[in-house]
Amino acid sequence: MVAILALVVAVAALAYARRTARQLAQVTEMYWQLKFDHGELKAKVAPPEPAAASPRQTFVPLTSMKKP
Repeated sequence: MVAILALVVAVAALAYARRTARQLAQVTEMYWQLKFDHGELKAKVAPPEPAAASPRQTFVPLTSMKKP
């Protein structure tokens, strides 16, 4: 009698574990799909950044600086 009850509990636990694993796989797939979609939408909405213009540099010799 105890062995039959243990077998029933084991089968129920196995079914529960399989269902939980299937739900986890679905949630994981939905997470990555949402992350991918978010990245695509973010790329569509964000305006492209213009190329940064390099700052113009000029050379100032130290001899031209006035001493106090």
